[in-house]
Amino acid sequence: MRRRTPPPPSPLPQRDGVDPVRIRMPVGDAWATVRDHLVARLAARAEVIDTMLDEGRIVDVHGRPVSRDMAYVPGMFVWFHRELPDETPVPFPVDVVYRDEHVVVADKPHFLATIPRGSHVTETALARLRRELGIPTLGAAHRLDRLTAGLVLFTVRPEERGAYQSLFRDKQVAKEYEAVAPFDPVLDLPRTVRSRIVKERGVMAAREVDGEPNAVSRVELLEHRAGHARYRLVPRTGQTHQLRLHMSALGVPILGDPLYPVVTGLVAADDFRRPLQLLARMLEFTDPITGREHRFISPRVLRAWVSYEAWAE
Repeated sequence: MRRRTPPPPSPLPQRDGVDPVRIRMPVGDAWATVRDHLVARLAARAEVIDTMLDEGRIVDVHGRPVSRDMAYVPGMFVWFHRELPDETPVPFPVDVVYRDEHVVVADKPHFLATIPRGSHVTETALARLRRELGIPTLGAAHRLDRLTAGLVLFTVRPEERGAYQSLFRDKQVAKEYEAVAPFDPVLDLPRTVRSRIVKERGVMAAREVDGEPNAVSRVELLEHRAGHARYRLVPRTGQTHQLRLHMSALGVPILGDPLYPVVTGLVAADDFRRPLQLLARMLEFTDPITGREHRFISPRVLRAWVSYEAWAE
C-alpha cells in the first residue's frame, strides 16, 4: 500500500491559536494562474482575493508572496490567514484535568466549540488551549458539540495524533455522559436504545429512520426529584446528536436542548442563560503510546440538577 506524502509544514505561524488555511492546487486541473483557481474555489469575492495577493498575505511553501500572475502548478500548496470573525467571548474557563508530554485532557464548558469551524474560531477550546498552554502543535483527538460540556482529549505531538484518534474510531475509549431531563415514572430503565440515525448536511437536527441500527446508547436512571432526573448515558456508537435524539425519543428530552424534540432555532452566540444539561462525565482508555491506564472524571455539576429554578430563570 502506497503511503500518502504528508503536506509540507506551514511557512506561516499560527495567529491567536488558529492555523493558517492550506490549499493544494488539484492535480488534473488546468488554470492559467493560482489567482484564477482561488477565485473559483473560495467563497470570497475576486476583489478580496486580489487584495490579499497584492498585500502579500497568500504565500507559497517558502513563505514567498504569491503574485496575481503566478502560474498554476498542479500539486503546489499555498497558505493564508482567513479574516477572523467577530466572536462573543465565552465567559467560562477551559479547565485542564491532566497533562503530560503526549496528551492534554480538558474539561470544556458549555457554549464553547471544540475546534475552529464556521463562525467559531478563536473562541474554541483548541485555540484557547494553544494560547494558554503555549502548545501550538496541540490537536483534538475527538470533538464535543458546542452546547455539550465535559472532557475532551487533545494530543501534543502531531505525529501521535492518529494513534489517539484510532482509539475513538475503534471504540477503545469508554465514555460516560450525564444528563438532566424530565422524570417519567413509567419509563422502564435501564435500557439500551438502538436506532438508525441520519444527519443531512445543512439540516440542524438529525433524525431516526428505518433500517439497520447505527446508533446504540445505554440509558440509566441515577436519581430523581421534583419531576426531573439525573441520567447516566453510555454511547456505544458516535452518531451526531445520538444521545440527545435517543433521550428525546424516550420522551425525556435533555433540558435546554434547542433541537429535540422540536427545533426552536440556534442558540445565540451571546446567550449563556440555559446551557444544555449534557455533560461528558468520564473518559477511560489505555494510552497507545505509553501504555498507561487512564480514567478521567469531570467534577462539573449540571446546574439544573443543583437548582432547577436558577437554571430556568
